Amino acid sequence: MELWIPITIAAAFVQNMRSGLQRHLRTKMGTTGATFVRFGFGLPVAFVLLAIVLWLTGAALPATNASFWLWVTVGAFAQILAQALLVIMFTRRSFAVGSAYSRTEPIQAVIFGLVFLSERAAPSVLAAIAISVSGVIVLTLARQPVGEMARSRSPFALLASPTALIGLVSGTFFGLAAVAFRAASLSLSGPNFLVQAGLTLCVAITMQTIVILVWMAVRDRAELRRIADAWRIGALTGLAGALASFGWFSAMTLQQAGAVKALAQIEMLFAYATTVLIFREPINRAEIAGCALVAAGVIVLVVA
Repeated sequence: MELWIPITIAAAFVQNMRSGLQRHLRTKMGTTGATFVRFGFGLPVAFVLLAIVLWLTGAALPATNASFWLWVTVGAFAQILAQALLVIMFTRRSFAVGSAYSRTEPIQAVIFGLVFLSERAAPSVLAAIAISVSGVIVLTLARQPVGEMARSRSPFALLASPTALIGLVSGTFFGLAAVAFRAASLSLSGPNFLVQAGLTLCVAITMQTIVILVWMAVRDRAELRRIADAWRIGALTGLAGALASFGWFSAMTLQQAGAVKALAQIEMLFAYATTVLIFREPINRAEIAGCALVAAGVIVLVVA
């Protein structure tokens, strides 16, 4: 088994926890605050992780270059926009539809990888992406309220809703961020993938923290107080977010972003496992079918 596979699975598991914490935070603060928590509280964790990697490997920090700074900046701002749109969707009535569209991220990452890095995905990777994304769409629409469909003239009208558009644009920015971070990490050319990923993460998360912090200081200082009041759960969210991001960056240094993001759909299986095993909630046939499709996509990636 290639190393990027267990790294991605571990990152998806941690991200599932981070998503749950961040959804809870949205009830305590606004979109900007909930977005900031992932980056601001994750900042010290990222630097600690990089320090540990440098200590364990005995490596030195690589020299940066213009390509690195260009790509890490693109990735940092794209991820801020993607994360903000995702948080906005948490509050909308047809969240499931927007979430389904945001999960087109692997497809868009493949397109961006081809356009910007001239990376062609293998047929097995394209097949896995198609299968897993189909499964995720089935899962996210499986519990869509019947009344929501009834209020629309057709299912296509629902899929063309503003929430669906928010989800699609969120997926676009997530896909762009993934490819940009891979390009930034690869531009360092060593000393090893962990140091490259760690340095890229530290620079990106520093940029993101500063940008959002300045924005709140100028536009919404009350949000800073709400963040401070929720520091305990914020710290947990930042810890989980930084660990997950370190996993993503490491995996994307080793493998194409589209393949990593396709395997990352296993996060949905973790979410449903939590639903069934911990919360003892039943799942319907559509959800079972969606889980099966996601699992099939994962298997195709692992055995290819």
